[in-house]
Amino acid sequence: MYALGAKRLENQIAGTHMEIAEGLAHTCHESYSRTPTGLGPESFRFTEGIEARALKSSEKYYILRPEAIESWFYMWRFTKDPKYREWAWGAVLALEKHCRAEAGYSGIQNVYMETPQKDDVQQSFIFAETFKYLYLIFSDDSLLSLDEWVFNTEAHPLPVLGSNPFYRKAQGKF
Repeated sequence: MYALGAKRLENQIAGTHMEIAEGLAHTCHESYSRTPTGLGPESFRFTEGIEARALKSSEKYYILRPEAIESWFYMWRFTKDPKYREWAWGAVLALEKHCRAEAGYSGIQNVYMETPQKDDVQQSFIFAETFKYLYLIFSDDSLLSLDEWVFNTEAHPLPVLGSNPFYRKAQGKF
């Protein structure tokens, strides 16, 4: 969201917001790259000597969430830095290796294990969000241009007022 704000602002704060966005995206990547699975834990901490690592067993699972990949999508679209596509491709490979199941995808119980146990649950947001952002990272920018579309919290594209011909005012009473 910092990256979105930076693109809409035209002042000295925009640069600061973009730096924060880059730092957050990098931290998400670090949480993924520091695991044997290449997938990030549900949550992680920063403590003395340890950065971006889950410490409690209740934090070490991965349930197919999109947030890190979503951040790389926005950063790719705004910066065109190829590292964001590289990070996303690493996530694709990790998902295929560790989360692919016979009939779909499953979360895993511990991202720090070489061969993690699947949790046998396929969350719906892997299709609605995770795969959508992965697809968009590798698609042409004209597909759902961020100048014309904004994504809500569930990754549904909504037309931007004043920029998108698909935007229409609500009719009737609510």
